[in-house]
Amino acid sequence: MQRIVATFLRSVVVLFGLGVFVFMLWEPHLEGRNAHATPFEIYFADPFLAYAYVASIPFFAVLYRTFEWLGYAGRNDLFSPAAFQALTTIKHCGMSLIVFVVGGQLIILLQESDDRAGGVMMGLLALLVSVMITAMSTISESIVHRGIHARPESEATF
Repeated sequence: MQRIVATFLRSVVVLFGLGVFVFMLWEPHLEGRNAHATPFEIYFADPFLAYAYVASIPFFAVLYRTFEWLGYAGRNDLFSPAAFQALTTIKHCGMSLIVFVVGGQLIILLQESDDRAGGVMMGLLALLVSVMITAMSTISESIVHRGIHARPESEATF
């Protein structure tokens, strides 16, 4: 991968992460029940929001490791143990995202509410993205693993 393409993709990852972070802080103010609430009531009295913030930790870990992996791609070092480790971490974080999203969906569906459609749809979209992240990192991980083991012993760094 060319260095300029990797740099561009790394900047896209950073901008996406910043956008998600700002959205996570800004969106709770838009809910109808939070229209006149204090910041303490918004951020510390809602257990589902706390769950969403804890569930975002693997998401931001995926973004960080993707940023790191794109650095290896920019240096043409994709078949290294460090790149393999980054993909393994992305895969594990993707799996934990799937678990968190399914748990969030269960919370939404089990609570009494007359307006679940938006939350369920956002959850299904997040689930689709999490499954795609996990699948692509698993495929890439196996390709990198085969590439590492296909190198002669003098080039392997394990």
